[in-house]
Amino acid sequence: MLKDILATIGSRYLIAFLNLILIFINAKALGLEGMGLMGLMGASINIIVMVNGIFGGSTIVYFINKYTIRMILPIVYIWIFIGTGIGCGAMYLLKLLPDGYLADIYLITILYSFVIANSRFLLGKDHIKGFNLTNMLQGGLLFFILLYFYYVTGRKDVSAYIDGLYLTNAIALSASLLILIPYVVKKGAGPNLPPQKKWPSLLREMFVYGLWGSADNVAETCTARLNYFLVQRFAGLGSVGLVDAGTKIAESVWNISRSIAYIEYNRIAKTNDATEQTNITHQLFKLAFLAITFVMLCILLVPEWIYTDYLFSEEFKGIRKVIAALSLGIIALGCNTILSHYFIGSGKIKYSTASSCIGLLTLLMAGYWLIPRYGVIGSVISTSIAFTAMLLFSLTIFIKQTGSSFRHFLPNRTDWKYIRTCILTRKSVH
Repeated sequence: MLKDILATIGSRYLIAFLNLILIFINAKALGLEGMGLMGLMGASINIIVMVNGIFGGSTIVYFINKYTIRMILPIVYIWIFIGTGIGCGAMYLLKLLPDGYLADIYLITILYSFVIANSRFLLGKDHIKGFNLTNMLQGGLLFFILLYFYYVTGRKDVSAYIDGLYLTNAIALSASLLILIPYVVKKGAGPNLPPQKKWPSLLREMFVYGLWGSADNVAETCTARLNYFLVQRFAGLGSVGLVDAGTKIAESVWNISRSIAYIEYNRIAKTNDATEQTNITHQLFKLAFLAITFVMLCILLVPEWIYTDYLFSEEFKGIRKVIAALSLGIIALGCNTILSHYFIGSGKIKYSTASSCIGLLTLLMAGYWLIPRYGVIGSVISTSIAFTAMLLFSLTIFIKQTGSSFRHFLPNRTDWKYIRTCILTRKSVH
């Protein structure tokens, strides 16, 4: 398990490193308002992708161990077109989409969702290398494509960024399909349904499970990104750019918890032993907390002048305060991700959904009071409060459900021995 975690974290941190540099490049190429527009587009796409998660995302990993890939894949693919249409339509009616970008958001979301779906199929099949490669292409290729557009063709504008998103996701989709196709066509994945499960029954089962998961993801994503729209309303597009830049730098540490959670979910979904599921969660929660806290502290040590004089520009003055205000919330949500994937993987998805909904309600209440008064800083403080509320709720439920105590969340000798054994075993294999 540790080997898979390290490989996944390594690939995601390579992506995070490239994306971190890309934030600085985008800031200089597009400026504060350009960053704000890209932030709004990204927030819109992420929210709609979560709607597609009703039949995608964690739903795929959960059901791929129960039914054949040929049974699940058509449902997932068809829903991507339907879900994207519903999501775009709802956000358009609510006037949340940036003006003039509806078609681009729809098409990019479809490409993005197909890549995510394929990566989850690969994860469910334990093809960790294919999963990591797909994520690396989708997350890291944009860096090189935009460098070409910005500095070779001289296109330093929003349209270049959008074209980069199209090209990146198209390449990632092609690669993921090449890896996935053998699983679809190989013998044993035939088109005949098992006699105990017909299409309508499978569709209903996936919908019920996925609806909870999608509500969970939409609520969590809205908690992380709804403040973009609130800031635009109260402080303008430039302030969105400042929030987006600071948020993305702080959120880079989430790659740790997300990488751990992918592996955690895959392991928990494959066992019905409640004790084993609980022990896995204890162990990975501690690992995530220590790693996220360490990286977040390193980021907080970077002085303001590094950002304004070298990484960004004077337009981004105040970005360190944004990162500092987000830091506690980033750690809280990173730890909550581990507990959330325990709930999802063990079939208790309603608790994860409830946690995300509590976070969203907390954000709306805190943001309604703080953002008009304190602007950008008020928005990120609202986000931190919301993420902390999510963690407190999840911890309360987890402790009550499993009989855990506070000491279970503190590192001990057993944890260090386990990590040491895994590392030594890996070395002996090589």
